[in-house]
Amino acid sequence: MSRADLKEALFEQFALVARSLASAKRMDLLDVLAQGERTVEVLAQATGLKLTTASAHLQTLRHGGLVTSRKDGTRIYYRLAGDDVARLYTGIREVSRRHLAETERAARDFLGEDDLEPVGREELCDRIRSGTVFLVDVRPEEEFAAAHIEGAVSVPLAELAGKVRELPGDIEVVAYCRGEYCVLAYDAVRLLRAKGRPARRMAGGMLEWRIEGRPTTRKSA
Repeated sequence: MSRADLKEALFEQFALVARSLASAKRMDLLDVLAQGERTVEVLAQATGLKLTTASAHLQTLRHGGLVTSRKDGTRIYYRLAGDDVARLYTGIREVSRRHLAETERAARDFLGEDDLEPVGREELCDRIRSGTVFLVDVRPEEEFAAAHIEGAVSVPLAELAGKVRELPGDIEVVAYCRGEYCVLAYDAVRLLRAKGRPARRMAGGMLEWRIEGRPTTRKSA
């Protein structure tokens, strides 16, 4: 083979990864998988896909080297191939935000307006240590069980309205979810503030927290 052919063969491998990402639904699947290993059924439900469609997208991601899978009985579990995949995913989001003007507008349309400055992750660490914040994880229970910020309490968004009275009223509540572009924390803060509770969201979410190498813990069995 010529040197040009060899170069093309190499760059085709790079392109294979890029092509595997070229789908909004596959990006959505990566967003969920960044929280931890999931079955095909859970991934399909979380992303609003039919089971066969989710499986096809996951196969494309696996072919591109972005996810791996294992079988346990009749169930197939998928997970990110490595932390570098999570960093690639966040990198793509950042490039889109910086260089595509439409990204910011699309984010505002999806997430809604947020007129309060979010609590930075470093500040949050300090406030957790000093006990001046009540931290709420509003992701689904299985995501909290897989990994969460130590000191956080699991209150999935779907259950939050019925548990507002159980939250302390004399301390600021900080909510967090999957990541910067996850709507759960935004909705949680709006709900809590409508109920008269002081609340803000954490800047970013579990994805950014883990990429920064911050400690997490798991729910005890």
